[in-house]
Amino acid sequence: MLEKEKSRLLKILKDKALKKVAAELSSGRKSHYYIDGKLVTLDPEGAFLVAKIIIELLKKDNVDGIGGLTIGADPIVSAVAAISYKEGFPIPAFIVRNSPKKHGMMKLIEGPIKEGSRVVIVDDVVTTGGSIEKAISEVEKASCKVIKVIAIVDRLEGAKERFAEKGYNFISIFTREDLGL
Repeated sequence: MLEKEKSRLLKILKDKALKKVAAELSSGRKSHYYIDGKLVTLDPEGAFLVAKIIIELLKKDNVDGIGGLTIGADPIVSAVAAISYKEGFPIPAFIVRNSPKKHGMMKLIEGPIKEGSRVVIVDDVVTTGGSIEKAISEVEKASCKVIKVIAIVDRLEGAKERFAEKGYNFISIFTREDLGL
């Protein structure tokens, strides 16, 4: 699977996103390192490589949309939508808000998915899977089927097992071990 692109993306992750500092994660856990995925997914080359790899992972699936919880998923789904169109394999993007919009249509999910859509949920870095699970819950309430869950990096702290237990097909492009942690 795009080994050259994957190798380059790993180098970008190590160079730009990996910080060996004490940090509190969104899961509430403490860590001696932090992976700032946005420094990769908002970087032109990083966004392009992430999109190319994810599109390759989805080519055999019948996908109606790709999305996830704001803000980790936002740059990923935008890059995938743009690059997938250029490659003749268009995948529409959507974003799950943390709380409903206070005006207009007051939606929790923004984007062109509809009831019955087959969707992929993504995030940059996953620890226990809580953020992804929130996105999954909302799209399932909208009567969509989650066919795959993808993270750029799995910290190997329970997310994979959590998703397997619930029957979700989870893939991580890298794990913390790939980053030498």
